[in-house]
Amino acid sequence: MGAIDQEQVWSARYAGVGEDYLFGTVPNAFLQDQAVRLTPRLSALSVADGEGRNSVWLAEEGLTVTAVEISPVALHKARRLAESRRAEVSFIQADLMQWDWPMAAYDVVVAIFIQFVGPAERAILFSRLKQALKPGGLLLMQGYTPKQLEYGTGGPSVVENLYTEALLRESFKDFEILELRSHETVIEEGCAHRGMSALIDLVARKLLR
Repeated sequence: MGAIDQEQVWSARYAGVGEDYLFGTVPNAFLQDQAVRLTPRLSALSVADGEGRNSVWLAEEGLTVTAVEISPVALHKARRLAESRRAEVSFIQADLMQWDWPMAAYDVVVAIFIQFVGPAERAILFSRLKQALKPGGLLLMQGYTPKQLEYGTGGPSVVENLYTEALLRESFKDFEILELRSHETVIEEGCAHRGMSALIDLVARKLLR
């Protein structure tokens, strides 16, 4: 799916709930659980940030936050959310596969449910996530495992876009893996992610070298 198609698809989804928020306004639970690793004034990048629930929370935690999102509809809602919560976030509209990613610019990169690409593009996307992190920086990632296809409560409908522990361990073997676990949990994130879900969490640190 090309950049224009991705923008149209996601904008249609975000517009389909009107003024409501497709994934809600509460930050992702896994991300909230990582608060102990986050300290004020760290620089953070939230990729495929959607309607701002995660980037706004990061800003409220005192981080300096940049959020990248392809959909102008989502960004409109994200800016509205940030304004309502008096949170300062630098929002960028861009296709992650075309964006000019910065080099070693962020202390934290947040990648929550970014499983919109297949294996070939995923390898490129993962390399860009790594590129954007400073040495010693943290990657915080959550996604769905193949078992999610049985639940159908959110996420991609094709198995090749889903993550396994083996896939993530291999993909980030050049990082220090601090946490990697698969689990089944009930989530309630707006109307789009709701119900029992097969999740996978990754916390990894870019090596100092």
